[in-house]
Amino acid sequence: MTDSAAGPASRWARLWGAYRMRLKRRRLLWRGLRSRHQLGASSGQGAIPPDGVLAFVVLRNEAARLPYFLQHYRDLGVAHFLIVDNGSDDGSADLLAAQPDVTLWQTSASYRGSRFGLDWLNWLLWRHGHGRWCLTVDADELLVYDQMEKGKLPALAGQLERVGRVGFGTLMLDMFPKGPLGAQAYVPGDDPSRILNWFDAGPYRAVRQWPLNNLWVQGGARERMFFADKPSQSPTLNKIPLVRWNRRYVYVNSTHSLLPPALNDLYDGPGAETPSGVLLHSKFLPEIVAKSLQEKARGQHFHTPEQFDGYYDQIADAPDLWHAGAQRYTGPADLEACCLMRSPWG
Repeated sequence: MTDSAAGPASRWARLWGAYRMRLKRRRLLWRGLRSRHQLGASSGQGAIPPDGVLAFVVLRNEAARLPYFLQHYRDLGVAHFLIVDNGSDDGSADLLAAQPDVTLWQTSASYRGSRFGLDWLNWLLWRHGHGRWCLTVDADELLVYDQMEKGKLPALAGQLERVGRVGFGTLMLDMFPKGPLGAQAYVPGDDPSRILNWFDAGPYRAVRQWPLNNLWVQGGARERMFFADKPSQSPTLNKIPLVRWNRRYVYVNSTHSLLPPALNDLYDGPGAETPSGVLLHSKFLPEIVAKSLQEKARGQHFHTPEQFDGYYDQIADAPDLWHAGAQRYTGPADLEACCLMRSPWG
């Protein structure tokens, strides 16, 4: 269910809000254009094909996830991956450079200073995504939706076009194991949902905000475990990762929101009637315990990272996120049954 935040009080307020959003969009596009100098020359085994769905990713030290991540999206029909490696030292860059369907950029510039990679992504989308269906995801996000085994991404894109939609929204769903974090065994190439096979079906709350018109969905497992006493700081869970891109578009805050503002109507949150999917969030693989301490020291993932030191410390203590109300995940049908996504097929 989606609530509405207090809207503008007058026509003049609406006009002023629209003007501000136009300026913001132009400023963010300019930031993306400037950020291309941080990426340097691209490398890869093959040219970007002229047709098909493109995947855009920024990552660091994801060698454990990459084999399955690439296979998952190849199976879904991604034609080519455009990936920015931000200073990996675990072999991720070498692994990616050897892939026939990856174009790779490397940078040691600040992730936080690039608006958490968005400046780089907005540039690559502007340069390579115009007029094409583009999937923008993190390496720990796996897109699922109804009948995905039969209706691959090109078919999904075709269906969306037939009903006049230029994008596809999702809930980012935290998947977790049963037992203390870090106690499970994970082998690169395995499906993360083999061990991260539990999720919270709710509660989730959604509010739409003015003047960006963006949805703000919160709730779920991380809020329950780590932000129960300060829910306003819990993670934002709505994303619009699949878009038929246009050079006028720009991501504002991860893939949570876009400009122009009308694009944010593409997703109304869990339980809504609009077609949607789920991004299975594999954050809680066993490596999370060690990674949390590393990311706390780097301070690159939040606008005010010191406010989240306690969050990292709690994860490093290897808690058990499972509870009696958790739902077991066996496939996308479980998520539709819980009203966390809606079939795009009509």
